[in-house]
Amino acid sequence: MKRNPIEHPADLHWIVYVLFFTLGCITSLNDVIIPKLKALFVLPYVEIMLIQAAFFAAFLLVALPAAWIVRRIGYMRTAVLGLLTMSIGCLLFAPASRLGSFAMFLAALFVIAAGITTVQVMINPLMSMLGNPATTQSRLSFSQAFYSLGTTLSPYFGALLILGGGAAIAPEHPSAAELTAFRSVETRMIEHIYLGIACVVLVVAAVVWLRRYRLVELPPDEIHVSQGLALFRRAHFSFGVLCVFFYVGAEIAIGSIIVNYLMQPSVMGLSAQAAGKHLPYYWGGAMIGRFLGGYFLRKIPQGQALLGVAALAIVLLAASANMAGDASGWALLSVGLCNSIMYPSIFSLACRDLGAHAAEGSAIIVVASVGGGLVPLLTGFTADHLGLKMALAIPACSYFVIAAFGLFVQRSRSAQLKFG
Repeated sequence: MKRNPIEHPADLHWIVYVLFFTLGCITSLNDVIIPKLKALFVLPYVEIMLIQAAFFAAFLLVALPAAWIVRRIGYMRTAVLGLLTMSIGCLLFAPASRLGSFAMFLAALFVIAAGITTVQVMINPLMSMLGNPATTQSRLSFSQAFYSLGTTLSPYFGALLILGGGAAIAPEHPSAAELTAFRSVETRMIEHIYLGIACVVLVVAAVVWLRRYRLVELPPDEIHVSQGLALFRRAHFSFGVLCVFFYVGAEIAIGSIIVNYLMQPSVMGLSAQAAGKHLPYYWGGAMIGRFLGGYFLRKIPQGQALLGVAALAIVLLAASANMAGDASGWALLSVGLCNSIMYPSIFSLACRDLGAHAAEGSAIIVVASVGGGLVPLLTGFTADHLGLKMALAIPACSYFVIAAFGLFVQRSRSAQLKFG
């Protein structure tokens, strides 16, 4: 059954924007701690990418249970549950730092991501509900801009605090106890940052809890996995889910290697902190594009826009891989602008006309975000064996799939206009 939008107080929109901003801040910090922990634990690229694998594994394991929770307790209570889970994960950074354990860091990131997944499952259909269905794509693009605002600001301050200053010199031939103590000292700032984030997230959870009664909830329909799987019979949905997998994978893979990429003498030759300060250009491009996308997506056909930005991303990656110096670095950073409208466009196209199955569809799309863990692993493996420049071929292939989806949508639209 197709549901009509329900009028709600304007402050509910701002709660959604705050949630998007919070998710962006936490997610993009991975790009800063990757180079820090890579050097500290002396790991190859494929192993340090386990940070993203652990983080996005939660999207695979938690999304469908989270959709069931939304149906049982409602949108706002689910948001509070997700925020509380995120805060617990942030608190786990304290024992991870004190123990100097890479595995413990991975566990903490998984718990944080479990909370983020829970919030994401409810936030996209909620935003769709808060207004006219005809303008869902532009509202999602605008709200995603707040996610990008978080991903833009967070890496800059993270680079200042985590990658700043001179690293301590590890003792020669250290004992296990000395190595643990050294790593504990070197990760103390990471611990403090995540403890601060835990406090902020708890404040956001309290605000959401106090506003929970201002939302008219949807009826608590039952959610069945079989109903969700039946959605794959729709070509635009199954293709869209595949595109989310590759989009998130490409976006995260690029963000994960930017610091090390810009540190290469053949690119910009920057220090870790200076390279980290360039991360906001990548994520900021997505932010600017999403704010503008809220307007332009009302004017440009969806498939055409998606095809155009995906093709441009491929061109920029090829240019970066084949150039040297600042031009190579800026070409890679510019891919962020291409990412801007991809997720809201893919999401709205995949979930078109799902009606009563919007929760199941949203959950499956969130599950597809596991690409953010798998594509970076493949990128890291390629970087270890062929170098960082050749590793750019992996996200380029991902954008090729997205371009194909844009072409598919455009041709479907043309066929509808011709025969409709």
